[in-house]
Amino acid sequence: MANKVVEIYDVTLRDGTQGENVSFSIHDKLRISEKLDDLGVHYIEGGWPGSNERDEGYFEEAKKLNLKKARIAAFGSTRRAKKSCNDDENIQALLQAETSVVTIVGKSWDFHVTEALKISLDQNTELVYDSIEYLKERVDKVFFDAEHFFDGYKRNSEYSLGVLKAALDAGVDTLVLCDTNGGSLPWEIEEIIKQVNKKLDNPSIGIHTHNDSEVGVANTIYAVRGGASQVQGTMNGYGERCGNANLCSIISNMKLKMGIDCLTDEEITKLYDVSHFIHELTNLPPLKQGAYVGESAFAHKGGIHVSAVMKNSETYEHISPETVGNHRRVLISDLSGRSNILYKAKELGIDIDPKDEKVLDVLNDLKTMENNGYEFEGADASFELLVRKALGVYKKQFFIKSAKTIVEKKSETEEPVSEATVEVQVDGVNQTTSATGNGPVNAIDGALRNALENFFPSLKEVELIDYRVRVVSNKKGTDSVVRVLVESGDGEDSWSTVGVSENIVEASWKALADSIDYKLLKESLK
Repeated sequence: MANKVVEIYDVTLRDGTQGENVSFSIHDKLRISEKLDDLGVHYIEGGWPGSNERDEGYFEEAKKLNLKKARIAAFGSTRRAKKSCNDDENIQALLQAETSVVTIVGKSWDFHVTEALKISLDQNTELVYDSIEYLKERVDKVFFDAEHFFDGYKRNSEYSLGVLKAALDAGVDTLVLCDTNGGSLPWEIEEIIKQVNKKLDNPSIGIHTHNDSEVGVANTIYAVRGGASQVQGTMNGYGERCGNANLCSIISNMKLKMGIDCLTDEEITKLYDVSHFIHELTNLPPLKQGAYVGESAFAHKGGIHVSAVMKNSETYEHISPETVGNHRRVLISDLSGRSNILYKAKELGIDIDPKDEKVLDVLNDLKTMENNGYEFEGADASFELLVRKALGVYKKQFFIKSAKTIVEKKSETEEPVSEATVEVQVDGVNQTTSATGNGPVNAIDGALRNALENFFPSLKEVELIDYRVRVVSNKKGTDSVVRVLVESGDGEDSWSTVGVSENIVEASWKALADSIDYKLLKESLK
């Protein structure tokens, strides 16, 4: 299939926004359009003009975009049964969007025609023909989304094919066959597409699948094997119910496994960045297990795995992560072996002799701490401090001698006020300071800064980016051990630290102290 041409049609801005908790502003949609264009997709479905003000605003602003490759498509439905195309608001809204590409959806399952539209089968076929013919005379390209096509074909193939034939007769550019309910299986998809190609003399076919049976990507790949030359999907698989077929996986599989040049070698290296850029705008939890572009896609934790990867990455990686713009990660945990420590130390720029017995000391300390609730997978800064301390190449620059927090709520109607007092020691000099905050952790962070910024002015650059708490064990109820992860930044870099205790304030204090330690370490290494 190396010479096969397959076009990428992205529906993130329309189908993707139908997913639960996914919403993009007009500005978001414009930024995503530019990113998708830079990635190299061929078509971007911007939304449904006339259905809401946001989509109308997008199409108006999209006219100002300077896209290099992608073409914006407007999406809508066939005309209504009792209206002509000239009088139909949906059809006219498509033209008012002024896109060179229009995608129109229509029924291809007889069950939907009689039960949902409540019209005759012949009337539905006329709607499809009239709408496509009308639009084709006024725009450059018209694609027809044959909704529920595979369900319809399995039950009444003659009628479903008749709808496609009407679309072809009306001048449609591509027939997009939709597995709208997501219930078909890959071999069904491939076989049906082959039959359509044979019966309709090889028309241009697209595929649009949903992931309700967890085979949306597989169905798309089998459709391409069957003859589809356009694939539709969303970035990261966003979409209604269980989501749409994930374009990140589809693109990677076609390009890297099937030899289909749907993107150039340079374009596909941007896939990780585009995927995470779009995901960031959703404000959903970070991508982890996603194939190819997930943060864990090339993460290695078991000591045997890491040892092998250090010798040859192909032992546990099916592609080089850099191919799609991702990167290899080695995780540090109680499953780690010597190889994990060595790899991570090298990644952090720490020179360590593989034969040094201190490597085993680090490993033993690590396993003891993780047994007590620590986790270093997402806390590289705390791990680096641990390694440098074990190697004797780290000098602690301050010590917390004592810390006290008070939370006071004077009445039910007033907000509680937190106050923290901290005593620190720097070069034998003790200093005690206090601070108030909107919570005990915020207060202790302020008190620490007040105490240390006179000694270390660079700490004024540090800001708290993220703060997360997780209960490690609930065997003791409110006495449970908690793990606190703190992400900090200074405008140039960001880093994560961890603290563990049965007391959430102490766990937070440990993580904050590590954060300051790491900032001072960075300064000393400059």
